[in-house]
Amino acid sequence: QVQLVESGGGLVQPGGSLRLSCAASRSIFSLNSMGWYRQAPGKQRELVARIGSGGSTGYADSVKGRFTISRDNAKNTVYLQMNNLKPEDTAVYYCNSFPPRDYWGQGTQVTVSS
Repeated sequence: QVQLVESGGGLVQPGGSLRLSCAASRSIFSLNSMGWYRQAPGKQRELVARIGSGGSTGYADSVKGRFTISRDNAKNTVYLQMNNLKPEDTAVYYCNSFPPRDYWGQGTQVTVSS
């Protein structure tokens, strides 16, 4: 069964931090690159960060130096540590394989506001 369950979002002030988690089914996670994506209101979904099965990473320019993606292969879980959050980071965050499959989870809302 395909499953993607994101968690860890919330309301945070600018400059704050959040850590997102995504529990994925083995069929998606195993041997695949994984990615975190986000969709802000009125905008298209975009790739934020990706991590290969061996741990190589890549980031969108807008989050480089602030976000860190990691994965725990034993737990089929991928994480996104977000530091120095900005209002423009406000969005619903999703995880999926990279490139993404058609199935998406419910996402987790991140709101950065004072």
